[in-house]
Amino acid sequence: QVQLVESGGGLVQPGGSLRLSCAASGRIFSIISINAMGWYRQVPGKERELVAAITSGGIPNYGDSAKGRFTISRDNAKNMVYLQMNSLKPEDTAVYYCNAEGVVDGRGRVWRNNWGQGTQVTVSS
Repeated sequence: QVQLVESGGGLVQPGGSLRLSCAASGRIFSIISINAMGWYRQVPGKERELVAAITSGGIPNYGDSAKGRFTISRDNAKNMVYLQMNSLKPEDTAVYYCNAEGVVDGRGRVWRNNWGQGTQVTVSS
């Protein structure tokens, strides 16, 4: 089983910045590679939506809400993904989830649809 641990959420004022981090690890195995990693967010009563994702080669894909304000990056050696969020707005308030797709372990198994527990981001004055 793949474990994703998010950190960096919290309360910030409108116009402020936050940086989210997510670390991927295997409970009983080592991770050889991860295809795509990304961030999604969800508010009560709404579907989970893509914020940003990034391939193993570093190609990003942003949701409309993130374009121009958020930057996704990753460190393949550390199996980590980051989300730098600038110019935050109250409508960015949500639980942010880390996702990892195509996780290959030391036995050659491929783990799909892996999610973290989520970290709360609240933008409010």
